[in-house]
Amino acid sequence: MRRVSRRTFAAAALSALVTAPGAAAAPGAQSPLGAVGAGGAPGRRYSTALRGVWLATVDNRDWPSKPGLSAAAQQKELIAHLDRAVRDRLNTVILQVRPTADALWPSPHEPWSRCLTGTQGRSPGWDPLGTAVAEAHARGLQLHAWFNPYRIANHSDPARLTASHPARKHPDWVVRYGGKLYYNPGLPQVRSFVQDAMLDAVARYPVDAVHFDDYFYPYPVAGQSFDDDAAYDRYGGAFDDRAAWRRDNIDKLVRETAERIRRIRPGTQFGISPFGVWRNAAADNRGSDTRAGVQTYDDLYADTRTWVREGWIDYIVPQLYWSAQPLDQQVPANYAVLVPWWAEVARGTKTKLYIGEALYKAGDPEQPAPWHDPAELSRHLALAAQYPEVQGHVFFAAKDVAADKIGAMARVIADHYQRPAKAPR
Repeated sequence: MRRVSRRTFAAAALSALVTAPGAAAAPGAQSPLGAVGAGGAPGRRYSTALRGVWLATVDNRDWPSKPGLSAAAQQKELIAHLDRAVRDRLNTVILQVRPTADALWPSPHEPWSRCLTGTQGRSPGWDPLGTAVAEAHARGLQLHAWFNPYRIANHSDPARLTASHPARKHPDWVVRYGGKLYYNPGLPQVRSFVQDAMLDAVARYPVDAVHFDDYFYPYPVAGQSFDDDAAYDRYGGAFDDRAAWRRDNIDKLVRETAERIRRIRPGTQFGISPFGVWRNAAADNRGSDTRAGVQTYDDLYADTRTWVREGWIDYIVPQLYWSAQPLDQQVPANYAVLVPWWAEVARGTKTKLYIGEALYKAGDPEQPAPWHDPAELSRHLALAAQYPEVQGHVFFAAKDVAADKIGAMARVIADHYQRPAKAPR
C-alpha cells in the first residue's frame, strides 16, 4: 500500500512537469520555489541548498586536462573550474583527491597521483588539495574532499605501481578483479590503513566534508568472483553468509570513518554518493519500484538505506542518473520513481538528501531521446523541489558544466539558480 501511495504522488508530480514535450519553466521564469532554487523559500534573498559539482581526477577525467602540465598550468585550470562554479551560482566543489590509492597532497601514506605528472609518486611541485581548499574558500565555495576507499588501479599489474606503493609492500591486501586491482575490504588492517590514508587530509586541511563515491566492493563482472575466501574463512565465522559479512565490512568502514572525522576535525561533514538503487521492490518490499540490474545492497554490499536511517552519515547523494519517464513506461529505473523513494528514506532522519544529476548524459548521442532535450535536467530539479527532504543537487561533472554542449546547465541556472544559495552545514 505504501508503495502505491508513493507511486501516485510521483505520478502527480511528474504529470505537472511533463504534460507536453519539453515542458518546463521558460528561461528566466521562476521555479516552483520562486527564484531561490531547491531548499529555499520564495522571497528570501538567499536560500540554503547544496549546489554542487564533482571534479574528477581519475584518468584526468575533468582535471588536470592531461598529466604532465606545469604546476602553473594545473593551478590555472583548477582556478578556472572554481571560477566557473561561482559564475554558475554553485556553492560546492567535490574534488577527487584520492582516485586510485594515491594522493593529491603530500601524503605520508600513499604516493602522489599519476594524474598530475604522468608518473605515480612524482611530486607536482605544489599542493593541489591545499591550494584547492584555500582558493575555494576565498570564493565562498565549500570544498569536499572526495576519496575512493578501495580502488588501487584501473589495471591488474602490481608491477606498474610505484615501488613504494603500499599495495606492493602488502600483496596479501590486494585482489585482482575485472581487470583492476582492489584492496580487500574484508581485512581489518586494510580498513584501518585506508582510513589513515584518507583522514590524513582531514587532519592537514580544513575541508568542509569527506566524500565517498559509489565504489565499495566492486561492481559485479559476469563470470568472475571477488576472491576473498581467505579473509572470509578467518573473519566471517559470526555471519550466516558471505554477503552479510561483506555488508558488515562496509558498515564498519562507514561508522569508523564517521567517528574518526568527528575526533580529528569536529564539524567536518561526511557524505556518500552511492549508485541510486538500494534494492528493487521485487527483492525487498522496502525497495524502489525499479528493475535495476545493480542493487547496492546485494551487489556492492553497501546498505545505503541503513546508513541514512541510522544517521551514520551527514548527507547522501544517490546517483539518479536516469531520465524522468512517465510512470507507465517499463524502464529499469526512473528519476520520477527514485526521488520520492529516497525522500521517504530520508524523512525524519538527520541525514541530508541531495540528488546526483547526470549532466554528462545531456546531448550524448548514445543516450535516449530525453537526454537530447535541454530542459530534461531542469525538469528534474522542478520535480525534486516538490519533496522537502531534497536539499540540493550535485552535477556530474565539471568538464560537462564547462562545455554544456546543449545548454542543459544553462537551463538549470536560468530556471532554478537565479540567486545565490548557501550550502548547508
